[in-house]
Amino acid sequence: MEQPWETVSGPGTLEDMIEDARAAGFDIQKRTVTDWIARGLLDRPRRRGAGRGSRPGLHSENQRKLFLLLLTKREETPKLPALALIPLTIWLWWGDEWVPRRQALKALMTWFGDGARSKEVCQAAARALLQQLDHPMASDTARTRLVRTFAEISYQGGMNDAAHAELETAVRAVFEPPSVFSNTGTVRAVGPHTLPLTIEAVLGRASCLAAAVQTLRGKHVTEELLGRARALYRQSKREYAELRPALASQTDDQLAGLFSERTVEDEVNSVGNDLVLGIGLLLTSPRAQAEFADAF
Repeated sequence: MEQPWETVSGPGTLEDMIEDARAAGFDIQKRTVTDWIARGLLDRPRRRGAGRGSRPGLHSENQRKLFLLLLTKREETPKLPALALIPLTIWLWWGDEWVPRRQALKALMTWFGDGARSKEVCQAAARALLQQLDHPMASDTARTRLVRTFAEISYQGGMNDAAHAELETAVRAVFEPPSVFSNTGTVRAVGPHTLPLTIEAVLGRASCLAAAVQTLRGKHVTEELLGRARALYRQSKREYAELRPALASQTDDQLAGLFSERTVEDEVNSVGNDLVLGIGLLLTSPRAQAEFADAF
């Protein structure tokens, strides 16, 4: 079955895009297109001429196709933050020819949204972390404290000495519960032996997330930083694809699912969180800063 965007050919005006939508069975208003441009779901049109009497701007063929894809997906996912993951994913995978970086930055901010959304991002990261760290002998109180502490510190942004100590205590109570590890002198590590998860690794991830959230909430992410985050994302994906089978074979118990193959839908749904962590690495890791200094 032919998809509506497959019939699009060449650039077009706003009127052309409205006609594209109506031909595909969508009743759409011009103000919706204008709003989507402001939020990064679509890019602004290219101007043709200047001054009074200039011709209407043109949207590229790829943007016209993206518009119809968004309209199709809106029936399944009506909320704009979720829809914003579509242009963001296209930019990450296929680059500026499809979605310019200026549009990708707007899409990222639409996905990240307001304070409520950023809290959701931090809480989701905290719950995922608990799943990875959880020891069967940890108490429910310790688990609740870890999720709350990690989410709060990440949301507030930054990681001072007091926050670092508080989080380390919360992590240790779940990862190395005193009933098992007290006075033993042993250190726990889980996951594949080539990429073990330790308390130090968790604290480093928290610092990354806190720095990224603070930068996003302050609207200080630049196109340059986003471009470097894309380079980091793409390299990480290539390396992970090569390592994943070996990592999966080395892992069991509660971490086994971490290295299972993802569907395309899984990848799209995760790009926002993946970019946030990438931005955090570029803000906190000297190695990442040096390696991707010119990747924009």
